[in-house]
Amino acid sequence: MAIEKVETLVVGGGQAGLAMSEHLSNCGVSHLVLERYRIAERWRSERWDSLVANGPAWHDRFPGLEFSDLDPDAFAPKERVADYFVAYAEKIAAPIRCGVEVKEVTKNVGLPGFRVETSDGVIEANSVVAATGPFQHPVIPAVVPEDAGIMQLHSNAYRNPGQLPEGGVLVVGAGSSGGQIADELLQANRRVYLSVGPHDRPPRSYRGRDFVWWLGVLGKWDAAAPGPGTEHVTISVSGAHGGQTVDFRRLAAQGMTLVGRTEAFEEGVMRFATDLADNLAQGDANYLSVLDEADAYVARNGLDLPEEPEARVIETDPACVTNPILELDLAQAGITSIIWATGFAVDYSWLKVDAFDEQGKPKHQRGISAEPGVYFLGLPWQSRRGSSFIWGVWHDAKFLADHIATQRKYLAYTAAAEREPESA
Repeated sequence: MAIEKVETLVVGGGQAGLAMSEHLSNCGVSHLVLERYRIAERWRSERWDSLVANGPAWHDRFPGLEFSDLDPDAFAPKERVADYFVAYAEKIAAPIRCGVEVKEVTKNVGLPGFRVETSDGVIEANSVVAATGPFQHPVIPAVVPEDAGIMQLHSNAYRNPGQLPEGGVLVVGAGSSGGQIADELLQANRRVYLSVGPHDRPPRSYRGRDFVWWLGVLGKWDAAAPGPGTEHVTISVSGAHGGQTVDFRRLAAQGMTLVGRTEAFEEGVMRFATDLADNLAQGDANYLSVLDEADAYVARNGLDLPEEPEARVIETDPACVTNPILELDLAQAGITSIIWATGFAVDYSWLKVDAFDEQGKPKHQRGISAEPGVYFLGLPWQSRRGSSFIWGVWHDAKFLADHIATQRKYLAYTAAAEREPESA
């Protein structure tokens, strides 16, 4: 079978891969996008049924296409987001092949470029873009043994309350996924325990403007690097119920039991850290700091935005905070399932090049890897705070496409001494 040759191969047909395709086309770089399932597959099959985007439709999109059938301030359901990317692929005529898995990428020996083994044959490419994003391999901490007699799911496998056995649920992790799933289970009249670790808890909106707008005008989306100790801080924000600020004390008042960070499990008993009150207080501090900066921005710029003093009201701590549960016998508490909303790890086992550190994380500068010709796209903080968001990945893709086009010019250069002499 003949080996197919392409200038640039893009691995992944989600938001990162499509953004990359658009900019490569604009730069005149021929390319191919490979997706092992369907376009934006993770939005369809690796998220719970009721998930909506965490940002409003006017913001969480690419510049070249609006959500035409949604109110700009609405939060798009997950299927609508996936459909949006399918429509975008059609709009830009992306050269994408679905149902093709990339099995291995290796550097050619003695030749430029890379050899790519796929489920559909071999491809040779001058450059390769890993556009598989940061949510590749679900992480479940080795805390509760698989034979403990309790159902355990990662948040990417959770779909709806009916999927779980009767009984109470422990949700571990209070970021966007954990908080929303715990809230949904509570609304379904389940007994819910939520393990809350360190987190930021921004307002969903303030003084009539959404949180994403405030991040924009305050320059926070463009922060080039996270602050000290905040590289992996969980963000508790939600577009559910039309968009509401996540308030753990309100959830507790509705019947949810909050506990601290999950630490250990032994003989049916789960143990939690003593950090619940501190974690809530730190989340409150983050919340109030955003309000302070927003108020200062309004005053400095003379904006006519309505004051919102009630936003600064912090409810008193519920009993589960003032008298926290440090040990919980799961059987006695009636807990029959655990949902681990504990994040993801990257998996680049298919990319066999010298582009990773000792922990297997990409070595790169704004997505340009340590291995010439290999690029990464969609990583958290790739160039700025917004890099792993829909609109942010679009801007990072432009930077990479420009770099690929520039490198192509260097490789195509022929020195004067090597050129064929002009005919007389």
